[in-house]
Amino acid sequence: MSVAECFDANGERKPGWTPPAQAAAPATAPANQNTDAVSLKTWIAVIGATLGAFLAVLNIQIVNSSLADIQGAIGAGIDDGGWVSTSYLITEIIVIPLSGWLARVFSMRLYLLVNTVLFLAFSVACAYAGNLTEMIILRAFQGFSGGVLIPLAFNIIVTMLPRSKQPVGLALFALSATFAPAIGPTIGGYLNENYGWEYIFYVNLVPGLIMLGMLFYSLPKAAMQLGLLKDGDWFGIVAMAIGLGSLQTFLEEGNKDDWFGSQYITNLAITAAIALTAFLIIELTVKRPLQNLKLLLRRNFGLGTLSNVLLGAALYGSSFVLPLYLSQVQGYNAEQIGEVLAWTGIPQLVMIPLIPRLMKIVDARILIGLGFALFAASNFMNFALTSDYAGPELLLPNIVRAVGQALIFTSLSVVASAGIETENAGSASGLFNMTRNLGGAIGIAILQTLLTKREQFHSNVLVQSVSQFNEATRQRIGEFTRYFLSHGISDPATARHEAVIAIGRIVRKQATIMAYSDVFVLLGVALVVALAITLALKKSEGGAAGGAH
Repeated sequence: MSVAECFDANGERKPGWTPPAQAAAPATAPANQNTDAVSLKTWIAVIGATLGAFLAVLNIQIVNSSLADIQGAIGAGIDDGGWVSTSYLITEIIVIPLSGWLARVFSMRLYLLVNTVLFLAFSVACAYAGNLTEMIILRAFQGFSGGVLIPLAFNIIVTMLPRSKQPVGLALFALSATFAPAIGPTIGGYLNENYGWEYIFYVNLVPGLIMLGMLFYSLPKAAMQLGLLKDGDWFGIVAMAIGLGSLQTFLEEGNKDDWFGSQYITNLAITAAIALTAFLIIELTVKRPLQNLKLLLRRNFGLGTLSNVLLGAALYGSSFVLPLYLSQVQGYNAEQIGEVLAWTGIPQLVMIPLIPRLMKIVDARILIGLGFALFAASNFMNFALTSDYAGPELLLPNIVRAVGQALIFTSLSVVASAGIETENAGSASGLFNMTRNLGGAIGIAILQTLLTKREQFHSNVLVQSVSQFNEATRQRIGEFTRYFLSHGISDPATARHEAVIAIGRIVRKQATIMAYSDVFVLLGVALVVALAITLALKKSEGGAAGGAH
């Protein structure tokens, strides 16, 4: 067989043929030769890329902790101010599935470097936004450039590292996926309280410049393939962008606008359903799809991605609920909230680097199951909330949550990505990371609605038992009346009126606390479902390492 006959039409080597140089090689390699050795330059590329993913995820949560101050500074109302976060999330979730293909078009090196520069530039520009419109536009561009950094970090890990080293790379990536959302409110709260909200954007500069230098030095140069633009899946791209953008907006704005009671929200739901259905049909029938959805039919990748959706819902959902609870019920400021939530992040810094070693002696599926069990338990521990349940009481559940999250992500990523070919790495990365973010959006939307509905339910139940015909209620009103009479109110009728209002506040607060308890139970149940799904994962090649081979 000639050399020319040994390659197919795409330039790939046909199976069963060995190049002459390899054929002449000795049958046994030297005993001390490490075929999985990774150069320092490659590790620098991996670390630089994962640092970028960390910054991109961090900028979701870090802004939420300072949203009230940003709204005041740019003159935004409470309802409209939510678009400061929503605009970032919409563009981020759209660009994640696109990034694998665009990295091939423009080359990984150029595409990643340009978007890093843009991300830093738009971060600084956000600090100078003078009104809501400017902030929304700048945050959208920041999200579009920052969203690139997430899937490409995953892509670099699964394409540049040998299988035996991928758990280490994915452990680094876990710092962006689970540690960043946990530590975001801590960093944001500290900067906001001590320096001003502008510094939550400036904080990207120093690590971003370090990342830029690392990637500039370490990423190999490659030629652009602009010819791919001609054969691009443009109908799929348009359908995906419209569908995901509409779905993300629907989820972010639905609860505020009473869901299908609003024509605007209804139109978004219809648009998302039509566009995403069209996207699925296109991807399954087109010759060169943007995303290889058939990867989801592979047992471990499909089940791992489904678990990842639930992980995203619980991860971002709990990061949304805890600050809200501490603010609404306990009256914590941004910095105090950050101090409490730090314990959902700090233990992960200790745990995550240990996971690759742990996977060499324990089946990765066991670590995933244990992680989901601990994460679920941390939510069930918050079931019996009271008005005295604050930072100190949340310490143990937060540590349990941190350990659970640390166990899950690296192990789940390794098991799900095992066997993914290099040519499918872009699709796998896009799908795995998009579904986690989409799960987070769905989770937050459900929790927002549940909080509203359950607070109304518990309030109605409590109001029925708090009747002025009830002896205990009359005694309580009498106590409050005497209190107000002794604290500056001279008119008994006014004092009694204030007493009734005070009773109403107590009922409302208790109903709110009970609603938060219900939310934590739902988060725990979602994680138990994720645990059940992971029981169906099959053991990856490589034994205990779960695919680390």
